[in-house]
Amino acid sequence: MSSLFSAQKNASETALQFIEEYYEEGGQSAISPFLRPESRYWGAQLTLKAAFIAAVMLFIAFGFSFFVQMKPLANFLLVLVYFLAGIPSLIEAVEDLLDGEINIDILMTLAAFSSIFIGSGMEGALLLVLFSLSGAMEDAVTSKAKGAISALHKLSPTKACVVQSDGSLIDRAIKEVPVGTLILVKAGQIVPLDGRVIEGTSSVNLVHLTGENMPVTKTLGDTVPAGGRNLEGALKLEVTHTSSDSTISRIIELVTQAQEARPKLQRWFDKVSQSYATTIIVLTILFALSFPIVFSMPLFGVEGSIYRSLAFLIAASPCALIIAIPIAYLSAISACARKGILLKGGITLDALSSCKAVAFDKTGTLTKGELKCIGIEKLNSSGSESVDEALAIAYAMEKNAHHPIATAVTSYAASRNVASVSVGEFKSIPGYGLEGVVQLQQSKKNVYIGRPNYIADKLPVVERSFLLQRIREIEDQGELLAVLLIDKSPYIFRFRDTPRFKIAETLRAVQKRGWRTIMLTGDHEASARLIANEVGITEYHSDLSPEDKLRFVSEIAQKTGLAMIGDGVNDAPALARSTVGICMGKVGSTAAIDAADAVLLQDNIELLDWLIDRAEMTSRVVKQNLFLAVSAILCASLPALAGYVPLWLAVVMHEGGTVLVGLNALRLLKK
Repeated sequence: MSSLFSAQKNASETALQFIEEYYEEGGQSAISPFLRPESRYWGAQLTLKAAFIAAVMLFIAFGFSFFVQMKPLANFLLVLVYFLAGIPSLIEAVEDLLDGEINIDILMTLAAFSSIFIGSGMEGALLLVLFSLSGAMEDAVTSKAKGAISALHKLSPTKACVVQSDGSLIDRAIKEVPVGTLILVKAGQIVPLDGRVIEGTSSVNLVHLTGENMPVTKTLGDTVPAGGRNLEGALKLEVTHTSSDSTISRIIELVTQAQEARPKLQRWFDKVSQSYATTIIVLTILFALSFPIVFSMPLFGVEGSIYRSLAFLIAASPCALIIAIPIAYLSAISACARKGILLKGGITLDALSSCKAVAFDKTGTLTKGELKCIGIEKLNSSGSESVDEALAIAYAMEKNAHHPIATAVTSYAASRNVASVSVGEFKSIPGYGLEGVVQLQQSKKNVYIGRPNYIADKLPVVERSFLLQRIREIEDQGELLAVLLIDKSPYIFRFRDTPRFKIAETLRAVQKRGWRTIMLTGDHEASARLIANEVGITEYHSDLSPEDKLRFVSEIAQKTGLAMIGDGVNDAPALARSTVGICMGKVGSTAAIDAADAVLLQDNIELLDWLIDRAEMTSRVVKQNLFLAVSAILCASLPALAGYVPLWLAVVMHEGGTVLVGLNALRLLKK
């Protein structure tokens, strides 16, 4: 019985911990793992579905209203429209009022339901449907859940393999692992916690932390950050930071702080919304009570002050402001989507049009993020093997490895139709390279390929000095390299990360706009200088940590407005803090994509100049729509209040203004 109780308790605690972590990482009920698949399907975008159904019902009800026999059915459909589109708005309006908040949502709801009392239920239903559609569509496009934090959590495992005092291994939740604990990270696993190597040697790929697709050798005494992937040998680490203070946790904190900085334009709209709604409601009440006294008009009736005030309330409802402006953004967003650019809301376009500078990450953004072998260099003439034979040997060894350099070598050999040779006694030395024995010219020779220092140690002093000098010369040019040693003959394989197609032309087009172009990278200075010269960027900063990138981006964004383009987890804080964060969709990490405001789905960075032009055009259309919308409201509401325009004409004029600004916004759909 006690064991059963213990099992139930453990299961309960596990479930509670799972629920806690799910919602801490930004989980939403619409995608909750506790809902059945069919429930998730029907629950997804429920508000938008209800708004579309209400729109169809309103259209049918309007048609039926012209036939006497069908009027009861038209009224029934109208009731359903108010239920589907109006009740959710009414509930939200009541909640806002209880919280002491008055906004445009309340004004729209009040105007729509007030229309029933003056016999204009159809016009009120139209307002509700348009209001619901715009709100649902805007939510669907602009919603930015806490996906960035969720993605960052996924980079680190939830458990760590703890080495106990007797040498046995046990899995424990990373939240329960204190500083000083010994953990084992096997080949292929992700490092769960920051630690210091106390046993073992291996290569650790930090591409999702640094953006650089070049593994780093970690050996005794080296520190290893959480989130790095161990590629080869096993590492025994002493934990140096708890899960709440790990590298991933610090980046999560940076992303959260950056995302809390709301755009000024969004805050301005919120402020205007509340002021406008409050003013219209106060004026409506004032007109209804004062007109009988000032103008000696009746309180009730078609010519009464209540009728005119309600007509003013409906006509002054900012339908054009609420509906037409989002349509402008949605039109631009749709045009961008057809180009393979995903924008997370119209505010992104506003922000981009205000920028005067753009910062780029290097690897995976300006470049393809893939190493390419650009040649082989024979260091001396002592060896009898040709360059092709050396390539064949390297191909035979590297095809057994999983490493960016191995991929580059095998691709290079395949492009030159080099046949593989037979390698015996093959052995992988984690963190250093590969070794084996090949049969060449009736004799067996030892072969090695790997890190330059690993190979240099196998050469005599003079040859070693010459090799190291040549290595420094190549590295100063910004290239990466590996060394193949056949017996005593070294061969240098040179690698380079190549710029993206048409990236130089794209940068020139952006620079012609008067924009400042900057490269921010965690790579070393020589590599950064090489790429900057190739693509035409004169301002670049290298050897940057995520904190350094965030500092640079914050400073520039505050001065001139900055668009940041990146792809790695280390770019996520900078993407969130920049005026506009743009992420590469194919190579971009999930965290960077979620933190960004725009995603280039096909890594089509060559469309950057087009995107900037579309943002500036959207800004112009939005300003035009604001003028047209305000004009429509004034032309409809003031005559209605004065009694010169009947209610139906005021509504037509008001909605006509909405149609006008809507058509103006549709110009943005053009590619």
